[in-house]
Amino acid sequence: MATLKQIAKELGLSPATVSRALNGFPEVNIDTRKLVEETAKQLEYRPNKIAQKLVSGRSGMVGMIVRINPRSPFDRTFAEIMLGLSSRLAQHDIDLVFQVASESDPVESYRKMIEKQIVDGFIVNAPVANDPRIAFLTKKGIPFVVHGRASKDAVHPYFDISNNGVTETAVRHLAALGHKRIALLNGEKTAVYAIDREEGFRATVADLGIHVPERMIVNGQPFELYGYEAAKAMLADATPPSAIICVSTVVANGVYRAAGELGISIPRDLSVIAHDDDIPQLRAENFVPPLTVTSAPLQASCGPLAEILITRLGLAQGTPLQQVAEAELIERASTAPVLSRLATPWT
Repeated sequence: MATLKQIAKELGLSPATVSRALNGFPEVNIDTRKLVEETAKQLEYRPNKIAQKLVSGRSGMVGMIVRINPRSPFDRTFAEIMLGLSSRLAQHDIDLVFQVASESDPVESYRKMIEKQIVDGFIVNAPVANDPRIAFLTKKGIPFVVHGRASKDAVHPYFDISNNGVTETAVRHLAALGHKRIALLNGEKTAVYAIDREEGFRATVADLGIHVPERMIVNGQPFELYGYEAAKAMLADATPPSAIICVSTVVANGVYRAAGELGISIPRDLSVIAHDDDIPQLRAENFVPPLTVTSAPLQASCGPLAEILITRLGLAQGTPLQQVAEAELIERASTAPVLSRLATPWT
């Protein structure tokens, strides 16, 4: 593995010039910088992180602080997401540092990492309304990107999916099949994505002239037990829904279990559609019957999140700092035209 002195000798330059070229100093002209970078690559040069920090003021690392919940399938796929982010960041010679969040103060873990000068920036996940982490990092002037939006008019960098569009797509799909009794099993009320999905749901049913009683719009932690208990209550109602939209495939799994225990056939008696983040342990196509979904794989967020943060760090240009992707409707056997006995709308 080459050193700065070996690269300098190879090109007939001073070690100081080579160092400035590799660290992006503006006084080195672009042709010299490209030549140095190409030679460094050919000679398999790897920078000394400590020396690089002293020269550039950068650590070459970014942080991601998360809460771990052993009940959540997302957490069981966390290694896969971290691998995707690490791989994309490594293309820019940046390492990803992972830390478990403080239980008491959502900002404390960020404050400690900043004080220790461990990282150059952060990837923030699972934003809530008026998120204190975003306010803190903005005030400190620390580069960051959020997986999601803290609000519709968010000014911070983010990658998100159109959560309004998720429920709009689901409602319109079910309405096209004749369903007028459509229920929503949503996520927690404080989660911004759940707020947006409920907004999209309410706006779409209103646009289609479909009345939905408040008892048929439910919020909760997106676990299987929540889906099971909420679906059982809905399906025991005097006028049960003919279709249920689920916040996730995990919740849909609970709905399937409740329907099975009540002798309700999917999709003959009940259509079910869920949002799918493509969790390996619970593939929608493996449901019986296979589950209709709005799909936006978590892995697909890794590239945009990494590129936005790299742009915020000043290591690249041209990447939009705010990006929204649309979910794809994948129609399978869990949704079907409504039976005539279930086609009567709620009053």
